[in-house]
Amino acid sequence: MVGGHDSDSSRGFQFAGRFSANASGPSVWSGWPHMETSSLAPALQASVRPISSAPHSARFVARMAAGELAATFSVYTYDRRGRGESGSTPPFAPAREIEDLEAVIREAGGSAGVCGVSSGAALALDAAARGVPIERLALYEPPFIVDDTRPPITDADARQMQEYVDGREHGAAVAHFLRMVGVPRMGVMMMRLMPMWGKLKAVAPTLPHDLAFTVPRQGGRPLSRTEWASVSAPTVVITGGRSPAWMRNGNAALAEVIPGATLQVLPGQTHMVKAKVLSPFLAGFFRPGS
Repeated sequence: MVGGHDSDSSRGFQFAGRFSANASGPSVWSGWPHMETSSLAPALQASVRPISSAPHSARFVARMAAGELAATFSVYTYDRRGRGESGSTPPFAPAREIEDLEAVIREAGGSAGVCGVSSGAALALDAAARGVPIERLALYEPPFIVDDTRPPITDADARQMQEYVDGREHGAAVAHFLRMVGVPRMGVMMMRLMPMWGKLKAVAPTLPHDLAFTVPRQGGRPLSRTEWASVSAPTVVITGGRSPAWMRNGNAALAEVIPGATLQVLPGQTHMVKAKVLSPFLAGFFRPGS
């Protein structure tokens, strides 16, 4: 349990009615949560946790990767606050999501290997820096902007997103998010006509959650050399060989500021990484003794 946080913001959080927060403290387990656990190999020693991310595709990648890893590892996945079958009681704070991840790890046996994708990678990294018991840490393309190879994403962008969400303008919130991540206006217009638009609008209220973890690292400035200095878990930062320069540059810079971290480039991959490419690498990284 993580101390020093206001308890009111975590009160009432539920995973499909089976996960709750203690009214007098941070998130704790109350029975079995809504999370997915793949069948295990008998001699299993490690747990791998792919964190789904924004707004929909990374969640799919995490589930696909989890399925391919299940023959070797005990794999836990869960929906982040306000997504899928997980509820959320306002006000939101990044500390609540870190506590949620810590609770999942506690249920998994007290320690785990963790894989985070996109904003989920930023969440996993911050959790490791806060002392959450992570044995090994794999980060796929946290979208940090460290130079001028693309325009920065600013606090003003985050405020505009919150205004759309507060006004229940979910379509506008999704469009704003897509424009921030580089989708052309014509592409956004076409996406509005596709069946997936409804699914994107459904997660719109949680988009500020993603920005809370990413915007402070998207200003086009060098990353702090002290922010993650406490991370002790063996860490790999993974990027796609076909991802844009700003993404590759940001991930290379991140690997330099995490103690002992390495950088891995997956040839031919983009931010929409293929599970069949990512999974074998993760299996090798998380294998005991690797």
